[in-house]
Amino acid sequence: MVVLNRIYTRAGDDGMTALGTGERRPKYDLRVAAYGTFDELNAALGIARLYTGGRADVDAALARIQNDLFDLGADLCAPESAGETRPRLRVTEAQVRRLEEEIDALNARLSPLRSFVLPGGSAAAAHLHLARTICRRAERLAFELAARPGEQVSATLLKYVNRLSDYLFVAARAMNDDGAGDVLWQPGQNR
Repeated sequence: MVVLNRIYTRAGDDGMTALGTGERRPKYDLRVAAYGTFDELNAALGIARLYTGGRADVDAALARIQNDLFDLGADLCAPESAGETRPRLRVTEAQVRRLEEEIDALNARLSPLRSFVLPGGSAAAAHLHLARTICRRAERLAFELAARPGEQVSATLLKYVNRLSDYLFVAARAMNDDGAGDVLWQPGQNR
């Protein structure tokens, strides 16, 4: 259980922050940027949920995803190390499978795409598209971190993030009357 008695500690006044392992890193460190971007995504999902009325399935999934994003942040802020004896919170294959099942369930109701979709339509869809782009940025940071020598990022976490952006895309379409209200790209329309 997390207990936060003090909100400010002054420990970061020097531009450093602690990972979950206790290791200190600069606040601009790529690992810190990655989990900070997932935090930004979580905030964007909180806003999107304000507009999901009428779609309890999407709202419930987003609530689960928000919790998953805290799991993901815990996973990222405490990279695995050799000889570690304390079990850490990690993203699991079950979380990936659940996202895949939710994608399939939503996608089955959607009208087929005949063009790329522009972000927009309903307020919920617009916010979910914004969340999707934040998710893609966070994914790029996580993959960049994974490619760095000496850095460790779970393959399951990377898979989860890739599925999450797909989920956010189909959820945005679901919030646009199951795709009927999608705003479609019209190539060259304004030439």
